[in-house]
Parts: sequence; C-alpha cells; structure tokens
Amino acid sequence: MSDARSWWRIFCGAVLGLALVVAAVLARVEGLPSASILALFGALTLYGELKAVDINGVSVSPGWMIAMASVVAFRGHGSMLGPLVVGMLAGLDLQDLRDRTWSKLAFNVGMLGLAVCAAAFGYSLLPSSLVSGRSAVLVAPLAPTIFYVAVTWSLFAIGSVIRSRVSLRGIVADLAPATAQALSFSFVGFLLGRMYVALGAWVMLLIVVPILIARQMFASYARVKESHDETVQLLIRALEQKDPYTAGHAERVAVYAGYIAEELEFMPARMERLRFAALMHDIGKLVVPNQLLNKPGKLTEEEFARVRIHEGVSVQMLSHIDFLRPIALHAHSDAMKFDPDNPDHPIEPYIIMVADAYDAMTSTRSYRKALPQEVAFQELRDKSGKQFHPACAEALIRAIETRNEVHGKGHEEDSHFEHAPEVGLGSAGLGDLLSDEKAKQ
Repeated sequence: MSDARSWWRIFCGAVLGLALVVAAVLARVEGLPSASILALFGALTLYGELKAVDINGVSVSPGWMIAMASVVAFRGHGSMLGPLVVGMLAGLDLQDLRDRTWSKLAFNVGMLGLAVCAAAFGYSLLPSSLVSGRSAVLVAPLAPTIFYVAVTWSLFAIGSVIRSRVSLRGIVADLAPATAQALSFSFVGFLLGRMYVALGAWVMLLIVVPILIARQMFASYARVKESHDETVQLLIRALEQKDPYTAGHAERVAVYAGYIAEELEFMPARMERLRFAALMHDIGKLVVPNQLLNKPGKLTEEEFARVRIHEGVSVQMLSHIDFLRPIALHAHSDAMKFDPDNPDHPIEPYIIMVADAYDAMTSTRSYRKALPQEVAFQELRDKSGKQFHPACAEALIRAIETRNEVHGKGHEEDSHFEHAPEVGLGSAGLGDLLSDEKAKQ
C-alpha cells in the first residue's frame, strides 16, 4: 500500500511537471499570452471554481465552459499557453488546499492544464471556414472536446492503475459524469467565446449571472439531498440502538445492492433510490421484539407471523415519508421469489433480495455462524431462476470477484453472536448445504 502511495505521489508530480515544461516551451515558442485576456478568463475561472457545488460526489462547476471560451478567444492570438494557464487555474481546489492533499492538487492542476492545452491544439487544427461557418456551433466544439477527453481519460486511467484501481468499469463510472459535463459545457463555452470575439470583453461578465443562478439551484438540490440522507441515517441509528446486527446488515445490503446496480449500469438517480430502499428494507423490525429477532432456535408459527409483521410496517413507514414513498414497495416481500413469467416486475426488489440473502449467508446470525463465501456463491447460483433473479445473482458474484473481496467465515469484521452454532435449522441456516460430517462438527 505504501508503495502504491509513493508511486501515486511521483505520478502526480510528473503530471504537474509535464504541464510546467509544456508551459515553458510554449512561452519560448509563442511568447507570453495577452495579459488582459488571461486576466479576464483566469479571474472568471477562479470565481467559477469557488462557486462549484458537489453533487453525488461530482463537482459541478462552469470551469470547462470558461476554459472552452478561452480556447476560442486565444485562437485569434495564436496562443495555446493562455488556455493551458486557464486550465491549471481550473484545477485549483480550496478544499485540497485546506486538507493539504498536495498530490491530488498537483494532479488536478497538471491534468486540467494539459487537457485544456490539448483542446486548444485540437481547435487550432480546424480550418477557419469551419470555425466561423453557420454549422460551427454544432461541429467546432467537438474537436477540442475530443482532445480534452482523451487527455483526461488517459491520465486518470493511468493514475487509477497506479492506485490499484484496475477495474475498467470503475474508471468509466468515475469519468462518465465529468465527460458528460464537458460535452454539454463545450457548446455553451464555444458560444461565449464567439460572443467575446464578436462583441468584446464585457460579454464575458454576463457569465457571472448564470454562475450565481446555477450555483443557487445546485446548492438547493444539495441541501435537499443532505436532509434526505440525514433522515435515512436517523432511522438507521434508531434501528442500531434496537439491534446493532440488523443495522449493520442493512448497510451491507445497501453496499451489495450498489455493486449489482453498477454491474447492471444503473443511472446515478436510480442507484440512489435503490440505496435508500436497501437501507430501509428492514426498518419495520423496529416493532419486532429483540428476543424474536435474535432467537437461536426455530420460530413457532405464531412467532414467525409476528416477525413477518415488519414487512407491512416497513411499507407503511416509508409511504409516509415523501422522498421514500417511491421505494416503499421495494421493502415488501411480495417478490421473495423470482418470477420469470413477469418480465415487467421491477428489478430493484430482486436486487435487494439477492444482496439480503448473500449478507445473511456470509454473516453470523443467532441461529448459525457465517458460511464460507464459496458456499454462498453456490447457493445463489443453485437458486437462480427459481428464488433469485439470475442476472442479479451473477452480477453480485462478478462484482465481488472483480473487487477481490472475501466475505463469510473467517473474514467477518465483527460478530454479534459469538456462541451461534456452526449449522442452523433448515434452509434458513443452510445446513442442507453441508455434509453430515461437517454438520456434526
């Protein structure tokens, strides 16, 4: 791990160093860029980054829009150094400065500087007729965007490999939001650049107004999202006070459900709803007595009926919370078995069911110690198409294997039932999966 961090620091320094070398070469070949243009776009870039808002882990800022406008503005002066400097300024992050995460700061400054410089190079290759023609708004931004994306993806992918994040799917998932942002802002930035060239510097000052409006909108969304997260965490803490195992189980189910959603290529908003549903799927157990939840032996019919009450309670509780109402039915057990004859059934309950079963098998319960991971995998595969959704079961197994994670017997971080038997009762304990010899041990 320490070697990986060392190589990461070296790589970040190399990226920043390369950007500075390119800047020095361009300064010698082109000369210094126009001070007035650089001051204008540099100030707007810094202002835009100060007004950035974090949404679902993605920093939303107008930095690329301003950088694209600078690419257009500096083209008339034959300068690629100007866009490079603007890009480096876009990489500055106050939070990195506060946290003193110098490696990350160096990487972002160097990467964005090189990426915007590459965008300026791609834009310089376009003929003047294409840049100024009527179709320029649709076509001209594509070349600089392609160069920008190529540089950012390449450097980010190399950095991910160095930091032992070798999953291509994970790299794509991290880069997709930023790439989509770059594509959408390219066209707006190109229009701003054209307006700057045609009408003058005062036009660029108009960008301050949309920056403020956009930030206010994103900030309002972030505040709403934060209140939603706080509500869910409050319910989880209440469940944890009643039964620490159930609360930890819900959080692990949410993680596994997220793994499946990534494999099935869910969009971010849908993944967020699934996460809430997974966290809340057992919230109705707040009304179930602990002696029933953690009973080591077999439940009587009456006791089983009382435990089943929690399913309806979960639905009722979630239905009375506005933002959780859409996922309320996902907490119900009407989908406890996969129905291949109903292709229109939402897949979210099936995802939670697979994640729930996997964690139940690989965790120590009151009636049975954790089973080995390979046993849990085999059970998911054996019951696929009958009890479990085949695509969900395979997605979870694939995701866990890709991450090189190991769960189950011998790999639990903590156990709330130290005296649980090795083999439980019936299919709930999965004792039918073990040989008679092992069952007697």
